[in-house]
Amino acid sequence: MEKKHQYFVTGIGTGVGKTFISALLTYKLKAKYWKPIQAGTQTGTDTEFVQKMTQLSDEYFIPSVHTLKTPASPHLAASIEQKQISLSDFSINIADCSNLIIEGAGGVLVPLNDYQTILDLIRFLGLPVIIVSQHYLGSINHTLLTVRMLEHAGILIKGIIFNGYNPDSERIILKMSNPDYYLGTVPVIKETDIDCNTLIHKINL
Repeated sequence: MEKKHQYFVTGIGTGVGKTFISALLTYKLKAKYWKPIQAGTQTGTDTEFVQKMTQLSDEYFIPSVHTLKTPASPHLAASIEQKQISLSDFSINIADCSNLIIEGAGGVLVPLNDYQTILDLIRFLGLPVIIVSQHYLGSINHTLLTVRMLEHAGILIKGIIFNGYNPDSERIILKMSNPDYYLGTVPVIKETDIDCNTLIHKINL
């Protein structure tokens, strides 16, 4: 039986290239892409970015459950727009998807409501996690905190993808977590009009 590739992609924070990496994974695996919660839609959505970058057809994209205009944490954006986010909102049958990339919002402790975070959504969906790390002052701490939080919660970590090159940061992060977590390093690219084929070989899945 062919192995399924189903992963939840989270970042060590906001703006670390999570959507860019999700697009590469979606293209590499020819997976379906799902962004359950999208906030800040006035400047476009992550789904639109991934679709433009991968050039995959509509059938590869699962509609977001919550699409919020306000560029803020999901709990605040939902409150401003008089909506409520609950884990039960995300009960879809992911078993039918042979390959699936689910992209979270921000980091693992981003609030969904007054009681639950992205970590609870990851646990609810029951998928292994791919962490996206980008190098900046403090990113070692943020990456290791994300790893420890997921491990403490008993969530399987598939690995870490580094968005940008910094060999010493990569070395110490992997040494202080798990060398087997290394899934690859890609250059920082924000444009959508690139050839995914030139980058997918840098990801080890």
